[in-house]
Amino acid sequence: MITDKPHSNARTARQMLRTHRYGALATLSKKFDGHPFGSITPYLVDHDGSLLILISGLAEHTKNILHDARVSLITHDQNNPHIQTQGRVTVVGHARLDTQREQCGTRYLRYFPEAHTYFDMPDFNFFRITPTALRYIGGFGDIHWIKGEQVTLPPYPLMTEENSVLDEINEEHRAALQACAPECAGETLSLLGVDWDGFDLRGEHATLRINTDTPLSNAQLALQYLTQKKGLA
Repeated sequence: MITDKPHSNARTARQMLRTHRYGALATLSKKFDGHPFGSITPYLVDHDGSLLILISGLAEHTKNILHDARVSLITHDQNNPHIQTQGRVTVVGHARLDTQREQCGTRYLRYFPEAHTYFDMPDFNFFRITPTALRYIGGFGDIHWIKGEQVTLPPYPLMTEENSVLDEINEEHRAALQACAPECAGETLSLLGVDWDGFDLRGEHATLRINTDTPLSNAQLALQYLTQKKGLA
């Protein structure tokens, strides 16, 4: 039985998922009679909290997913050596082919430009993982089961307004980005993406996730946060 937890845990877990870009994907092996099969994969958390992965039809995990859609994916801070005490989150859910390939590609390729080569191959397609539950471990003793419906989000205006926010900030308000990321002083920054839980910046050497303490549900709120440099968590 999954126990309901406060929505603050759900948002924190979703923010952790958004902060990371790679995880260990486990599928049920078609070849080996349902044995768990693990693989490393890039992923992108979409606006609604579902996860997008771009995978080849030849890959074992694709064959497994098409046979049995049940999957799990765990992610953590790969730069933190204290593996037993750091935060981590496991998504339990179902992965299904997303036929809106071009639409998925617009946002995914912005985060993973190196994936253009794969995207151009017709054998590669997007699969969307819809969470059934999350196992969120914020640290030692901070352990929660969270229902999938607490993690996924209903439609909100920013889903269709994101590109206009990116254009305005990157063309007119780049100085505000420097204020958001003092650790990147001297670097040229651009706004990579913005969602309900915060925003992502691209620097010269890496990307940086900034989570906000208040949801960014529309373009007006997102622009206000970014230009006035407040509300950062």
